Amino acid sequence: MELVFLALLIFLMALALGSGYPVAFALPGSAIVTVALAAIVGYAATGNPDAYFSHGGPWQWLSAGVTNLRGVYWEVERDTLIAIPLFIFMGIMLQRSKIAEDLLVTMAQLFGPVPGGLGISVVFVGALLAATTGIVGATVVAMGLISLPAMLRNNYSKSLATGTIAASGTLGQIIPPSIVLIILADQLASAVDQAGTARKALYKSATGELSMPSSFDVVSTSAGEMFLGAFVPGMLLVAIYMLFILIYALINPKVAPAVHGGTFDRAFFSKLALALFPPLGLIFLVLGSILAGIATVNQAGAIGAVGAIMMAGYRLKSGEKLAYAPVLLGLASLVLILGVLLVFEPNVKAIDTTKDAIGIALGVIGTVGLIIAIGWSSLRAFKIENTLQEVMIETAKTTSLVFIILLGAAMLTAAFRAFGGEELVRDFLNSMPGGFWSKFIIVMAVIFILGFFLDFIEIAVVVVPIVAPILLADPSANITAVWLGVMIGLNIQTSFLTPPFGFALFYLRGVAPAIVKTVDMYKGVIAFITLQLIALAIVGLYPQLVNYLPNRSSLTSETAPPPRNPRLNYCVDRYIADQFLTNGAAINASIAEARQLNLDYLPTRLKSGVEKSFDAAESAPALMADAWKADDVINDKVDDYTTIQRVVRAIEAEIADLDLRIKDLKIDIGRMYSDDLADAKKKLEDRVAALEAERETLGAEIPADWKETYGNFHKLLKDESLLRSKYNRAAGEAYKPVAELIAVLQSNGAYMDLKPELMKIQDDLAAGADPEPLLASVEELASRINDIEGAGDISSGLSKVRRNLRDRTLDVEKASEEMEKVMADYEAQIDWRNQAGTNLLPTLEKYERTIRGTMGIREQRKLDQDQAVYVAGCQSSHRDVSHYF
Repeated sequence: MELVFLALLIFLMALALGSGYPVAFALPGSAIVTVALAAIVGYAATGNPDAYFSHGGPWQWLSAGVTNLRGVYWEVERDTLIAIPLFIFMGIMLQRSKIAEDLLVTMAQLFGPVPGGLGISVVFVGALLAATTGIVGATVVAMGLISLPAMLRNNYSKSLATGTIAASGTLGQIIPPSIVLIILADQLASAVDQAGTARKALYKSATGELSMPSSFDVVSTSAGEMFLGAFVPGMLLVAIYMLFILIYALINPKVAPAVHGGTFDRAFFSKLALALFPPLGLIFLVLGSILAGIATVNQAGAIGAVGAIMMAGYRLKSGEKLAYAPVLLGLASLVLILGVLLVFEPNVKAIDTTKDAIGIALGVIGTVGLIIAIGWSSLRAFKIENTLQEVMIETAKTTSLVFIILLGAAMLTAAFRAFGGEELVRDFLNSMPGGFWSKFIIVMAVIFILGFFLDFIEIAVVVVPIVAPILLADPSANITAVWLGVMIGLNIQTSFLTPPFGFALFYLRGVAPAIVKTVDMYKGVIAFITLQLIALAIVGLYPQLVNYLPNRSSLTSETAPPPRNPRLNYCVDRYIADQFLTNGAAINASIAEARQLNLDYLPTRLKSGVEKSFDAAESAPALMADAWKADDVINDKVDDYTTIQRVVRAIEAEIADLDLRIKDLKIDIGRMYSDDLADAKKKLEDRVAALEAERETLGAEIPADWKETYGNFHKLLKDESLLRSKYNRAAGEAYKPVAELIAVLQSNGAYMDLKPELMKIQDDLAAGADPEPLLASVEELASRINDIEGAGDISSGLSKVRRNLRDRTLDVEKASEEMEKVMADYEAQIDWRNQAGTNLLPTLEKYERTIRGTMGIREQRKLDQDQAVYVAGCQSSHRDVSHYF
């Protein structure tokens, strides 16, 4: 019966959407009606309202839907959606400021003389508008009104012209900042949690171990990472569009002839600069701040909204006196603020010098100027054609639509799970031959087909929560959430072009002249849908196009994970191995040079540690080489092993499913106490017997030598892991003692500076000075000594002096004796510190620099630029880890 109600849920949703019922009410309405019907029928038929739910009951699932609704708004960590109204406001404001018109006219003149130039200009402007407004309807309408007549006048093919405009208008769905990407990031954040739980359960059931190594965790994503990941695929799609138009025009000049006319004089280039530089500047501020890690997506959205107001402020006054005054004031204020940040260190709580006061004053002037510029532009937008109010109303409407659909989809997803829909989808996908890629292709095909009938938001909030956890949990591909999100985003983009419900086609049909038939538009978009699918295939085959930028941004940021992070282990080891191969001779030479140093005058602990570090340094490269040889052995045997492993894991999954069914049936049998239920009980017992027989049959299908095969292969994995552990231990022993000694010697200056103060304390104690100020002096000096490497003995001695100077344990004579010991310890270090600072430090520093990027890499706070770039590239590929499960 659960399947009946699941089918009813889907039918009701399709019926409501197909009849034109508002999506925001169709999604939760179909969920509530189906859950209520299942509860009523269950109670009427069996006396139990929970009877026809796969697990749980109606109140549990309705409350789950409500919890999901609350989560959209009220979870502190879930702030991704805040960016949606900001970017919507930015897009609508720029659309009202007629930036599209300026760009289209000037770009058409610039690209016109090139074959297919008008089409290329439309794609170029579409990309710029995608990175600024991102609103498909506004972009398609603007280009349809301005570019389509010009293209038709110049004998462009109707199908090519309309296809180019419709496809270029949809670029805003994949080129950041994009509302689709923000919604996908929000949905994928929840999917990652579910996928992580599923993968841990898979690891536990496969290996028997309670905890899964964190290097196998599913990597989450954010809106910022989605923007970074989609940037290169978006540019790839733009390049494919342009290349197609150019080649098509060269092969068949009649469909897209070159357009000559207009002069490229100073006036044209001035107009070009005024049309092109402001949107490029806004793109740089919004995307650049995200790419550079300066701003979060929400902060970048606020920057974009303010920038849109500033651009509207001068565009709405175009041609009038002082039209550019607010934006020039704003730019001057920004330059002043930037200069203050570069030259001064402004801090209102730390104004100690005249320079500090000047910096604060200039900062205040710049801030006030920026506020005035924003207010001035806002006032213009408010007064001229009531632009600001209309933009705010449209923003509120669009944002409300998006959020209400999100809320409705949360309830629909809960109902879908209530009737076992998620398990049904998962079992179906997991039963498909071909592993992950067959599942992935099926999901992509379903999303593509749904795009013919559903809007992108509906697909993102209904389909993604169901299929994303299944795909992300699969360790055989080990895909990243950002790659999956971008792939789905590229796929969803086609929904704007696919008839009969392609929204871009509706927008264009509304402004196209009667000479352009709907059939022409359908013909035109076929080529661009094909190009989108080609781009989808390219990004699927080369995940580096998506993963590299987010990885690089993460690893080069101030908050980058340290090199010892388990998720970086594989690629950091790969970098170390490459360094040993390329710089092995230099490392060996540096070790040999360091061994020649005379360490006899060092303290025993330091001398022993450094001598052992040289031995460890010599053994480390061989251990790393052995680890990668073991990895090669695993790679040679992994295909044969995983072929058997997949069969066994599939059988084990079926057995686990049978065990669950048998358990449920036995529970039902145990509840049948009445003699009236004897027949029903007998049927269930027969069913249990049949399932147990089926279980035995399945168990017999597991190869007899599976345990031996599994044991042998996992011994290889353990051997490889042991070699890596040995290398890490050797690397730590090689680097840490040397780094410690260098830190001690580099603090020699600060150590020598302690002598006058130590002698003063000793003299004051001998002279019988007042203990209270003496105690304060000792405490102040002790706090400074804690920051000096290698001065631990001095610090400990001062602690004893301090104890004897306190009121409760006041003993000046004892304090004086302890101070003499402190001075003796201090003097004992001076000789070897001076000698080592002269004879050892230069060579040791050179040696440390040589091994820092290999044996010392995991002791650094973060990777340097070259290391981060290497590791980012390595991590951009998807690595199969299923053989660990």
